Amino acid sequence: MRHHMTLIHLTSCLYFFSFYLCTVNGYGDLHFDPIDKFVIKAIQRRDLEVDVSRLDNVAAHTSVYISAQDGLMEADKIDKLPGQPEGVDFDQYAGYVTVDPIAGHALFYYFVEATQDPASKPLLLWLTGGPGCSSFGHGAMTGLGPFRVNSDGKTLIRNEYAWNKVASIIFLESPVGVGFSYSNTTSDYDQIGDTKTAQGSYTFIVNWLERFPQYKTQGFYIAGDGYAGHYVPQLAYTILVNNKLNNQTIINLQGIAIGNGWMDDEATLRGMYDYWWTHNLIPNEIHDGITSRCNFSSTAHKSASCQKYLDKAQSSRGDIYIYDIYSTSCNSSSHHVLSSGGFDTCSYAYTRSYLNLPQVQEALHANITALPYIWEACTSVIESWKDWHPTILPTIKLLTERNLRLWIYSGDTDARVSITSTNYFIDKLNISVNTSWYPWYAKGEIAGYAIGYQNLTFASVRGGGHFVPSFQPDRALTLFSSFLEGKLPPNSPSDFGN
Repeated sequence: MRHHMTLIHLTSCLYFFSFYLCTVNGYGDLHFDPIDKFVIKAIQRRDLEVDVSRLDNVAAHTSVYISAQDGLMEADKIDKLPGQPEGVDFDQYAGYVTVDPIAGHALFYYFVEATQDPASKPLLLWLTGGPGCSSFGHGAMTGLGPFRVNSDGKTLIRNEYAWNKVASIIFLESPVGVGFSYSNTTSDYDQIGDTKTAQGSYTFIVNWLERFPQYKTQGFYIAGDGYAGHYVPQLAYTILVNNKLNNQTIINLQGIAIGNGWMDDEATLRGMYDYWWTHNLIPNEIHDGITSRCNFSSTAHKSASCQKYLDKAQSSRGDIYIYDIYSTSCNSSSHHVLSSGGFDTCSYAYTRSYLNLPQVQEALHANITALPYIWEACTSVIESWKDWHPTILPTIKLLTERNLRLWIYSGDTDARVSITSTNYFIDKLNISVNTSWYPWYAKGEIAGYAIGYQNLTFASVRGGGHFVPSFQPDRALTLFSSFLEGKLPPNSPSDFGN
């Protein structure tokens, strides 16, 4: 039934000749909110399978499937993407990596090499959260990738602030059921959660490095945003455990970065409502009701009086674009809706149109099994999230003890996973400050504020929204460059680098 309804939607879109004239069904849509669908409502129902006793041990030791990869790198090379501008100075690859041959699980990736001397540049894996959203669509095509899709939904333009200026980047659509990634055993979509996602992503990396062996010794980093606040540290921990225990590819993990990450239910929810209040989205009396009646800890039961005030808060803030409160969402009658940082929030719809073009899918070596649904920015086949942990605090603590480079950044106009929530989470880590709070700079102006903790760096990004590389691309590139260099963000206008 779910596939049948999706095909009906596709037919109606084609009738209007453009996907973005239909329901946007992406982060540009005012009412599109996978965190609310999969996370917040599930917390309120308390129907998640949570193993509190093993918060630090998601998919710890993985018996990994490894297949022969000879010749597959060459087969995955992209000759040219349809509508691609002239003068592209880097190699691109895309295709599938099988992670479970018995169930028929295959994960889709898009890989861009660094524009200059990729052999000396680090390797980054980018994971978009959701949960269930596409790193290709949201990461590569609307954020930090080398191209953006024009409003015609058919042609591309170069992204001046693409992160492959400083690193080679893998954009992974994970788990199965997201984007072009699929399972031949469709009942498996009902079993997807944190554990399956970490296992699948780890198996992907091991096999991908066999396909691209020249990258085995280069520094490896993982970054992502939103629910990747779970994906990134859980995958990092899985890598470290398996590096010790498995007689297989050692992954040269150097560091992780998390943007506007959902990392702790209590801190995130408490911080979210406090952010709404301090940004005048809800009145005093509703905030007072929430603080006096609601306990957001993982074991607390939501009382009827608490839920009453949460509902009032939702109604009070109205139809604001929650991922960037100073921007306007995209809808079927609005095109070129620019955020405060100049990002067109209809870009998600343009991308959806582009990635459903048959010639684009052919160039990407994608949709080779003729999936019975269209490519969506966020999954239409995963209907619930099977398992997660209410906090990844123990995992983050373990990673800080392993001498990994660990950065957390937060766009300050995001009202879904707010900077207030991030600060509450960092407070729970109870770590000492090495470098006091200071303004950091990009393009000669204050881009945000940073603080250096013991084994952790935190940076805010002014006007960043939920997706910092989309809403503030120049500041995002400056921040990412500093992360790779192992330096704090620039502390003066004359030292901003990019």
